[in-house]
Amino acid sequence: MPYTKIKQIISGFFILFSLAAGIAYSLDDGFGSARKIESNHFTIYYAPELEIAVLTQQLNISPSDEILVGKSSREENPLASGLSDMVDTLFMRVCDILDMQLYSFKGNIKICKDDDYLKAVYKNLFDKNLTRPSFYVNTLNTIYISQESFQQEILGHEIGHAIISHYFVVSPSVKIQEVLAGYVEYQLRRTGK
Repeated sequence: MPYTKIKQIISGFFILFSLAAGIAYSLDDGFGSARKIESNHFTIYYAPELEIAVLTQQLNISPSDEILVGKSSREENPLASGLSDMVDTLFMRVCDILDMQLYSFKGNIKICKDDDYLKAVYKNLFDKNLTRPSFYVNTLNTIYISQESFQQEILGHEIGHAIISHYFVVSPSVKIQEVLAGYVEYQLRRTGK
């Protein structure tokens, strides 16, 4: 009798392990070999073939943006530090636009090498086709964006989604969230001219 019980317990553990491995595999987004940069509000993962200098240039956060959020002028930093500072500046700008301050927020940004890879990640996570240039996954607290779309307006839109989902105790409807994130994108485009 005890041998049968042990056999059942081992079988149960094997089944649970198999299910857990299957779930982990289904959430794999292919960023296991990605490079990583830490900022105050985000951990930024990017494909190894991407260049930080190009990403920094595309994000195009100006000194006036830093002044708007109360930062002093940018120091001469290495490129990785410059990118993390720019992302934090954009986060603070989005907080100001939404008038929703989150001081202890920490999330992830994953930058895909191209739009096709971004679409493949979306398909793997949701089994649907992607129709947007980027997306935010609340349960993973992660923004996914491709290098082609890595611009302050598009990234700001997704940061808006992240802020909205962490600011409210009960999240507003998807339509309201999209209107607010669209407002962020509009304001960033308007002031970026």
